[in-house]
Amino acid sequence: MELQHRTADVRRDTKETRIRVRIDIDGSGQAELATGIGFFDHMLDQVARHGLIDLTVEADGDLHIDGHHTVEDVGITLGMAVAQAVGNKAGITRYGHAYVPLDEALSRVVIDFSGRPGLHMRVPFKAAMIGGFDTQLAVEFFQGFANHALVTLHIDNLHGDNAHHQCETVFKAFARALRMALTSDPRAAGMIPSTKGTL
Repeated sequence: MELQHRTADVRRDTKETRIRVRIDIDGSGQAELATGIGFFDHMLDQVARHGLIDLTVEADGDLHIDGHHTVEDVGITLGMAVAQAVGNKAGITRYGHAYVPLDEALSRVVIDFSGRPGLHMRVPFKAAMIGGFDTQLAVEFFQGFANHALVTLHIDNLHGDNAHHQCETVFKAFARALRMALTSDPRAAGMIPSTKGTL
């Protein structure tokens, strides 16, 4: 029996941004990214590669102002796409966690496809900018994702002296935790992973 891929294609247009996200949760880690912010594309590439998610992101935002609306709205649209692709969550593992190091930096991400959006994020970035990426926007991306994927998300950078390393460990750990949570649980095929019977 051929595996049914979990996919979504979501567009979100506002006066500030026009975003399209195409996603295949059961992909092989391929990415086509065009947000206009090079470092942000690099981080989204980590999500695809380490999450084994095929991901296309096309973003046309008001970068003449700054990157805020673009980064936040990509997070929102990606969250919407993941929620659509996952559907009723039957048979998924639900919880995922990962620790990822990069040289001196170490980050931990824990995710729960709970149906209840929430974000706890503690990342003391050691620089305000990484290339053209404002490090304050990382929390905006993850808040947008959590709100619209309906997940509880805990993100902690445990060590790190280099902001690039800190941010990359966060996105890689997010990808690995996401991959774990969305993996099918063969012992719970077709079951909603909650005593409530719904998520």
